[in-house]
Amino acid sequence: MSLSDALTEVDAIFERLAARQAAPGIAYGVVIDGGLAHTGGLGTLRDGADLRPDQDSVFRIASMTKSFTAAAVLLLRDEGRLRLDDRVAMWVPEATGVERLTADSPPITIEHLLTMSAGFPTDDPWGDRQQGLDFDRFAELLRGGVNFAWAPGTRFEYSNLGYGILGRIVTRAAGMEYRDFMRERLLEPLGMTATTYIRDEVPEERLALGYVRRDDAWLEEPIDPYGALASMGGVFTSVGDLARWVAGFTDAFPPRDDPEGHPLSRTSRRDMQQVHRSVGPELTRESADAVPALLSGGYGYGLFVSDDLHLGRVAGHGGGYPGYGSYMRWHPASGIGVIALANARYVPMIHPVGEALAALVRRQAGRIRRVTPWPQTIDARAVVERLLERWDEHAARALFAMNVDLDEPLPRRRATFEGLREVHGSLRPDPSVDPESDSPAQLAWWMSGERGRVRVEVLLSPERPPRVQKLTLTSVPEPPDTLREVAELLVGLLNRPGPSWPLDVALATPADRPAIERSLRAAEALFGPVALGASIAGDGAVRATWRLTGERGEVDLQLELDAPGGSLSRVALVPRVMTQPVHAT
Repeated sequence: MSLSDALTEVDAIFERLAARQAAPGIAYGVVIDGGLAHTGGLGTLRDGADLRPDQDSVFRIASMTKSFTAAAVLLLRDEGRLRLDDRVAMWVPEATGVERLTADSPPITIEHLLTMSAGFPTDDPWGDRQQGLDFDRFAELLRGGVNFAWAPGTRFEYSNLGYGILGRIVTRAAGMEYRDFMRERLLEPLGMTATTYIRDEVPEERLALGYVRRDDAWLEEPIDPYGALASMGGVFTSVGDLARWVAGFTDAFPPRDDPEGHPLSRTSRRDMQQVHRSVGPELTRESADAVPALLSGGYGYGLFVSDDLHLGRVAGHGGGYPGYGSYMRWHPASGIGVIALANARYVPMIHPVGEALAALVRRQAGRIRRVTPWPQTIDARAVVERLLERWDEHAARALFAMNVDLDEPLPRRRATFEGLREVHGSLRPDPSVDPESDSPAQLAWWMSGERGRVRVEVLLSPERPPRVQKLTLTSVPEPPDTLREVAELLVGLLNRPGPSWPLDVALATPADRPAIERSLRAAEALFGPVALGASIAGDGAVRATWRLTGERGEVDLQLELDAPGGSLSRVALVPRVMTQPVHAT
């Protein structure tokens, strides 16, 4: 699908949200290749007024602010002004009242605050009402002590209070007020001229007022002033400025020798996007007819980081606050990000942003930054292909690391190579399937023969020069015609209306036809039209697996006969886990 088609789908996602009257106004943007590639605005900045939001409209982004505060802490860390293992009380003496839970608990450190593992209990929505708290009253609160839910360093629990304390640490370590440091060292160097912590600095015609829905009417919410917890949620900004912020994180990959071009080092921007404190897995669904996605990951430094089984790694943060709801999320492997801001209390922007990002990544897969194999890995592939054509003892011994002969003697490996030639005939690289690498030291690819295919995978050793420490050869003989015909029939059922099961296909007694029909209908709903790819597993007699590919994902079709030439005994449709590489190396 073209980029314009994908962006049209993004527009439709936010138009559906606006049609549900989720907020008076919505502004959104798409970041691609370090720039704002697309924007949209729906509704109004002020209820009852004709003020359509755009990329320059300013909203309060609440907890998305935490990524700014974390960046400031790391900037000070990089300059040697503080250490992440510093005790909090070293920088905020009034915090001695919250230093530890028990005598055997460690003192709270900056790292604990950054990763929300200080042990404080979750403080939403209480924390949201402390935004403009007077600094003296905040110091008094800390001196009086707070409750702990956990021992520091043992568990993630979301804490606005912790990021309020980080703001005081930034002030003390920087030698200037938190907001002034943010402006001077981060916002101005990045050209984020619309971003501020002070409402009065926003031009009135560009400010989105915040609202809450009561009795079918939008009521304006008060906007708290700058205060002690501004470091957890006080930023006012626009889609245009946030595009620069998100682009800085996507630009952190891959590691390289280029000039930085950013006030925060690429190392620290990558550091923010690593899981430093795990969070339990979450099952999500973009829409009613979408494939459920399992997210696992945790909290980095001011950012949530998740590994999506369908997209790979994603990072971002949301913001919910009286009057506002916002979210930013990006996909480091493709450099694609989505931002959305709305002016209604706690409106959950995570769902449309997640749906939009998934749609863009799936339909722009060619932008994904693939892992780049080492040159030696590519060379190893060429040697293996020559060995598959004709065994060469000298070349084999030069290719393999010392463990290979010990794990499986070379004479046995030679017999395996010769056996593959007997089964498949002459083998050549399959140009229809791209090679895959999970690491620069690993490479997997397909070879096509006169009779079926072979999957080849190599893993190189860490020594210099690296040598092949592991070689895996998977033979996939050509499936029998009986199974191929059934596969083609079932793909036809998935692609067009028709009977729930081909009447002329016999099922063996153990097969559960109603269950098979349900799985077919589920696959049709979730994946839509699919194409039958080459077989990826099987024994050439009674078992075969094909990969079915559609716009909304991939599913493996597994078929099995009860005997050669017999009846169908098993039909399974298994959604494929899409583990995309995070970035090129």
